[in-house]
Amino acid sequence: MLTQEEFMDILAMRRQGLSISEIAAETGYHAATISKWVKAGGPPSARAATTPAAVDARWSARVDELLRTAPLLLATSVFEIIKAEGYTGSYPSVARELRARRGPRFQGRVAVSTRIETPPGEEAQFDFSDATAWGDDWGIAGLQCFSAILSWSRWRLWWFTTSVDREHTFEGLIRFFEAAGGVPKVLRTDRMGALGSSQGRRFKLHPPAQEFARFHGAEIRACKAADAKRKGKVERPFRSLKETFLEEQRLHPPASVDELNARVGSWLAARVHNRPNRTTGISPDGRLGKEKELLGALPRRRFDTAYVEVRRVHVAVPQIEWRGVRWSVPPACVGQRVEVRHEIDTPTLEIRWAGQLVRRHRLPAPGVREVWDGDDWAAAQAAAMGGRPRLAVVGQPEPEVGRQCRIELAGDYDVDAVDLSRYDPERGAAR
Repeated sequence: MLTQEEFMDILAMRRQGLSISEIAAETGYHAATISKWVKAGGPPSARAATTPAAVDARWSARVDELLRTAPLLLATSVFEIIKAEGYTGSYPSVARELRARRGPRFQGRVAVSTRIETPPGEEAQFDFSDATAWGDDWGIAGLQCFSAILSWSRWRLWWFTTSVDREHTFEGLIRFFEAAGGVPKVLRTDRMGALGSSQGRRFKLHPPAQEFARFHGAEIRACKAADAKRKGKVERPFRSLKETFLEEQRLHPPASVDELNARVGSWLAARVHNRPNRTTGISPDGRLGKEKELLGALPRRRFDTAYVEVRRVHVAVPQIEWRGVRWSVPPACVGQRVEVRHEIDTPTLEIRWAGQLVRRHRLPAPGVREVWDGDDWAAAQAAAMGGRPRLAVVGQPEPEVGRQCRIELAGDYDVDAVDLSRYDPERGAAR
């Protein structure tokens, strides 16, 4: 901005006969600007700083209400919520309101780093984030969030579940591939014990993980130890997951994992994927359209992520044991090997014998240790009454008191004569 002293110098040069172009070359200002200032008689006055509008009493009370329910809500979340309710002010006003109550959010950075760029279709990063603190408050035990993100477009998927084992990791990746519309060349993560084992500085994938990578034509790469920033594209958004999305859900807690997953999809679409990314300056949806052309094709059939295990049926009782629960099978399977199959996050368990589905059970409530099918129970009871030990079932109703049970036996039976003399009181006294 031109100062008053500089303007006086310009006037002095003008009186000496210098042209506007010569004055511009001398001072470094544009010739048109100098000409305008000379004609106006001086530089424009500095603009007066306007006091930004503050959050009024109505919205201040609403902010208090939100913070009482979820004290860790960020200014971005508070702004989005009250904006949807009719607030017409600006985001900086809301940020100042929260900063005045809670102080600054971040401290100065002590070190600098350079982001790692990858070409489109080259890499995706994935990992789990612990969300048990929120799940425990909502009655969802062991809540975890699987996240995968395309490194070039920053398009991501968040999927909530209650396990971080190998099967759930594969299921999360497949859901990511299906949502993104293709498979990237490299899948980068940390040294997940569900996928492999560390051998010094090396990380060796388990055979199922190698099979999964070959099936999709991709490569699973593990970061080096203590190299968190190598997969920072998936790590950094976890802060947004916890400080914005999960904190906002405290206002209306979900009743189940399925409800939480239904909410997170629409939240990402409205708050992340259609907005310019801070690093790229382009929305993830805008970049995904270009990156999708360079992703590998999805396999023709879906990789099987179900739990599949072999169990041997008890030699006397038509039951198998799986995950601490005894499950019934048809009596014909006694002593045989059967296959147990449970699809990820489904409420049913399937049992196959010789390639045929012989029983489908619904998963019981927590604490139940024995599950029977009605036909299996009747057949087992009939077999037990035929001479085998009677089966005891936890939770089975007791027989009615005084109920008569008639048993018909075929054929003649030799029975020893009953000695009734021992019931004679007189003869018993003589003894």
